Amino acid sequence: MEGSRLDFGKMGYGCKHYRRRCKIRAPCCNEVFDCRHCHNEATSMMRKIFDRHELVRQAVTQVICSVCDTEQPVAHVCTNCGVNMGEYFCEVCKFYDDDIDKGQFHCDDCGICRVGGRENFFHCNKCDSCYSVSLRNNHSCVEDSMRHHCPICYEFLFDSMKDTTVMKCGHTMHTECCHEMIKRDKYCCPICSRSIIDMSKAWKQMDEEIEETIMPEDLRYKKVWILCNDCNDTTEVFFHIIGQKCTHCQSYNTRMIAPPVLPQ
Repeated sequence: MEGSRLDFGKMGYGCKHYRRRCKIRAPCCNEVFDCRHCHNEATSMMRKIFDRHELVRQAVTQVICSVCDTEQPVAHVCTNCGVNMGEYFCEVCKFYDDDIDKGQFHCDDCGICRVGGRENFFHCNKCDSCYSVSLRNNHSCVEDSMRHHCPICYEFLFDSMKDTTVMKCGHTMHTECCHEMIKRDKYCCPICSRSIIDMSKAWKQMDEEIEETIMPEDLRYKKVWILCNDCNDTTEVFFHIIGQKCTHCQSYNTRMIAPPVLPQ
């Protein structure tokens, strides 16, 4: 009987972000919202810019049971009607969710709850975020790589609800933003300009185009200095209107630079 009471109303309450059986009182503005995302969406639309603010999840102290409408201190079980206000409950984040198929877990190093199953993630101390176990010893570490905004949509990545991609260079962005960028024939990291996918076929095609495209006599033997965005090597090469190839890594992801200044 007690177990059935705990499960009463499960998955029957909540908002577009979470299924849960309680609402939160935001300590910053003393208003009631279904979750912190609902709060942040509402306050971000305020007319006065200085009134806009975000809820600090750990600061929540009061919740309202959605089943019996009783306001009470943060707890797993309602003190009045005895229902679980969330099948998953994190006392640190003051986080509730009835949909435990997401595989929620709290990461002490990140300081927040994440989804996907603890067994499928590890915390990279240098990047300071949780990554898929497939990336363990298999990614370029960039300090605090997740604690910035997506370079495409500018949403803060660290606690974003969207999937995130770690590129070969170690920088991060939303997976959907990355796919959209590739669909638009953009294959370089927006932050460091390094190629984010294998471009060897494209470079081979450019080799063939350059071989078939003869430069005018006055430009045929012109040389320029280039910086390779993929390997960071600097070299002098023959100029071509189609592109300049890095002699170190064979990439055409290069840019012309001023000649190096030699010591006197």
